Amino acid sequence: MKKIIFSLAVIGSLSSCLQAQKSTKKESTNNKTTKTVEIDSATVRKHLYTLASDEMEGRKPGTEGMEKATQYIEQEYKRIGLKTLDSLESYRQNFEYKGIKMSNIIGLLEGKSKKDEFVIVSAHHDHLGMKKDGEGDRIFNGANDDASGVTGVLALAEYYASKGTNERSILFVCFTAEEMGLVGSEYFGKGINAEKFVAGINLELIGKEPKTGPKTAWLTGFDKSDFGKIIQKNLVGSGYQLFPDPYPKFQLFLRSDNASLARLGVPSHTFSTTPIDIDTDYHKVTDEAETLNMTVLTETVKAVARGTESIINGIDTPTRVEMK
Repeated sequence: MKKIIFSLAVIGSLSSCLQAQKSTKKESTNNKTTKTVEIDSATVRKHLYTLASDEMEGRKPGTEGMEKATQYIEQEYKRIGLKTLDSLESYRQNFEYKGIKMSNIIGLLEGKSKKDEFVIVSAHHDHLGMKKDGEGDRIFNGANDDASGVTGVLALAEYYASKGTNERSILFVCFTAEEMGLVGSEYFGKGINAEKFVAGINLELIGKEPKTGPKTAWLTGFDKSDFGKIIQKNLVGSGYQLFPDPYPKFQLFLRSDNASLARLGVPSHTFSTTPIDIDTDYHKVTDEAETLNMTVLTETVKAVARGTESIINGIDTPTRVEMK
């Protein structure tokens, strides 16, 4: 009888241990899935150096290099766990322009209580391609313009997907053919209900220190809505500052992909850091990854995450844009 009781006790003890191990494993798994992936310089560097590599051949629409860049972004969307739009068969929004087959790349992170309200995080993944002839470097790598912005999109996608607190749905979009006249973003804009889009967060040329100094960025169209003021409020105490566009004569609000949505009334603005009036690499073959500041790029993406959090979580809603 004692042997039976002892055996039962051992079995019970083993059962308890196994149950505890299962519980611990489950808790560990849950913790792993809910742990926020922080925005770090290693990830930022990986994305930037891949997208701005010679292998991408300057990412001109319709080229093999552009296809490689598109596939890289798609792979990252899939790894992160972004969904595709119901209207699309894949992450690609395919269309044709002047005989060239093109794709915007769109990934969806569904919101919770306000999933029918959208915030778009965007950048353009195209650039100028290659020189047809000549000696020396012939590749327009487009590191700052705009591999830096796409790097930000991918880093923010992974950050928000791991955080899992977005009340509003987020569309992560890499637009094509910006350099050909905002072609990809205009095509995208024609197929949406703009009233459902509460904000547009566009990233362009965010890899160099601006004239406003360290840990600062500037925003196009600052006076067009209260989007910028919301960001400034959220950045208080962070050590990072946001300023209005210091180049009003260049009309930059209308020269990046944010303009395609702003014309529809969406409070869509572009974050940038580059001192474009003195930047010697803009649209040159010298716009390579080595010329960018990884600290500036990483800190800017972090600031965008913090600055836009109240919008993404449904607390703040920027005023609509009225184009004159």
